[in-house]
Amino acid sequence: MRRVGDTFEQRACAHLVQAGLTLVASNYSTRFGELDLVMRDGDTLVFVEVRYRRNTRFGGAAASVTRSKRERLIRAAAGFIGNHAQYANCACRFDVVTFEGDSEHAQGRWKKAAFDAL
Repeated sequence: MRRVGDTFEQRACAHLVQAGLTLVASNYSTRFGELDLVMRDGDTLVFVEVRYRRNTRFGGAAASVTRSKRERLIRAAAGFIGNHAQYANCACRFDVVTFEGDSEHAQGRWKKAAFDAL
């Protein structure tokens, strides 16, 4: 399953780079969890969660970013900033890139500012 996740993270990263973002880190682990992609969009630090679901039976990829998942991502982002002081004064944003359907043909959807830090 990790290999499938890596494939979609690479696809999302390529799309975001093409849209003008710059990759800072990928698969960054903290004690609170992993950040799929950390990117820069101008002066904004962007934490990107990438989700793939083959079907939408349980609400799809976007619905899988639950409240508890968002809370873990916020804590992980704080851990990232704590370890990288150069980003301490940057504006931050949480984006979600979702893929649904057959993995060969799944189209990505990018939701900028999908949620806010609490």
